[in-house]
Parts: sequence; C-alpha cells; structure tokens
Amino acid sequence: MSANAPRSIDEYLKQLRAALAGEDPALIQDALYDAEEYLRAELAAHPDKSESDMLELIASTYGAPEEVAAAYRDNEAKVKAALRMPAPKALTQQPGLRRFFGVFLDVRAYTSLFYMLLTLATGIMYFTFVVTGLSLSAGFAILIIGIPFFLAFIGMARVISLGEGRLLEAMTGERMPRRPVHPGPPAGWLARIGDMLKDVRTWTTLLYLLLMLPLGIIYFTVAVTGLTIGLRWTLAPLIVIGRDVGWFAPGVALDMMQINGHGYASPHTLLGSLFAMAAGVVVLALLMHAARWIARGHARMAKALLVEPGA
Repeated sequence: MSANAPRSIDEYLKQLRAALAGEDPALIQDALYDAEEYLRAELAAHPDKSESDMLELIASTYGAPEEVAAAYRDNEAKVKAALRMPAPKALTQQPGLRRFFGVFLDVRAYTSLFYMLLTLATGIMYFTFVVTGLSLSAGFAILIIGIPFFLAFIGMARVISLGEGRLLEAMTGERMPRRPVHPGPPAGWLARIGDMLKDVRTWTTLLYLLLMLPLGIIYFTVAVTGLTIGLRWTLAPLIVIGRDVGWFAPGVALDMMQINGHGYASPHTLLGSLFAMAAGVVVLALLMHAARWIARGHARMAKALLVEPGA
C-alpha cells in the first residue's frame, strides 16, 4: 500500500471528494454515495479483516479515488451527450428577432413552461406533507413512536426531494443528484436522530418543500395568465372570421379580455385581428423566454437547498 493510500473509509471518501473538486455538486454526491455504499458493504461482508486491509484489497477492484473520479467524469460526459436535447442553433444563436422568436423551437422552453404549470400541484402536496409531518412529529414526541415516526418523516422528505430533483433535471436539464446522501455507518435511533437534527440539509430540504407552495402559485399564475392572453390574441383572426361567417350566435360577447373591470372587444376588422395576433405571438414568446429563465433560476435554488453542502 502506497503512503498516500487511504486507510479508512472516511479517508477514502475524503480523497475521492478532493479528486472530484470542481465537478458538479450533484455528481460528487452520487459518487460519494456509491463509493460509501460499496465500501461499507464489503467491510460488513468481511468482518474478519481490518478496515485498512479491506481498502487495500478494494483498491484493486473498485479502484483508487483518482481512478473512480476519472471514471465518473467520463461517464458524466457520455450521459450529458446522450441526454442533451437538440438546440435550434440556426435561430437561437442569431441576434435580434430571429433569436427572440427562435424560442418556439426550444424544447426546454416547453418543458420549463410545463414545470411552471405543474408546480402548483406539487407545491400543495409538498406543503401538506411537511406541515402534517412536523405537526405529527411534535405531537408524537412524548410517545414511544415519536422517534421512529420522525425518522420515517425525514426519510420520506429526502425521498421526495430526490424525486423532485429528478423531475427538475428532466424539465430543465440542470444536473441533480441521482443518489441520496449516505446515512453513514450503522447507528442507534438516538444517534441517527441527532445526526438528522444537526444536518443542515434536513432543514433546507424541508424549507424547499415549504417554499414550493408560494412559488408554485406564482409560477402557475404567470404561466396561465401569459397563455390566456397570448393565445386569445393570437386566435383573434379566427374570432373575427367566425363572427363574420356566423359561427357565433348574435349577442355572444367577443371580449378579448377583462382588465380592471373594463372589456376590450375583439377587433372589428380582419386587419385589426392580424395586429392582435402579432401582439399575441410576442406575448407567447416573452412567456417562453420567461419560463426558461424562471426554471433555470429555480433549478439553481433547488440545487443550493437539496444537494449535500460541501459536496
């Protein structure tokens, strides 16, 4: 065994973290989980050998920290290349109007908009889960089931946050963890609950789940308002044509929208409806750009709150 070879699991993980310095925190969390899971499983399977002897043996099979880090970098590059969505380079890389309207060819813009619409439902579920879980944990604290219930609640919160991260990665393309944080060596209930209470990520995860409700309301409102105005204006020519050919019964209101209690009627001419359609297309393009920016910012916030600090 070389002088720099790790002699304990903690030392191996520290060297692996150092070898992955500068990589995405989500990738580092995944690599640390996989390594710790494998090392502790091997150590448990060979109780007759010391930790340093097992690490010397494992180094020849699982790999040294530097080798594991290089393998994760290569694999991450291949996965990113395989999952990268085609970008409309011919339009989005052009200046001016071509770039502005090129957003309609960006798949990420549509998935980001869908995520904004979805956050209202997920926000309600997350908020309800956290409030109910914290209330029951406080109520059960004086009972014998209090400790296991709290452990189960925090465990479920972390599973939910892991699923939320995978959904966010699929919608926005931001790399999120695919493995949870490893719980470490086996420990008793009191030690485990103490570790959870001292773990900053426990509270940042709950904070994120709580924030999803107000953020979901804002995202949903922005998305629905933009879609309603944009699509209604874009379809103005159909409304005018339908009115002229008798598709609508006499007296049917054809207001474009209601603003501060005042109705704004549909254009009376086809030319006017074409101007309205142009305005509607601009509104939809602005909404798509806003969806990409909002989803990108939300993904960064989620990474700051859900990914292991220092990973």
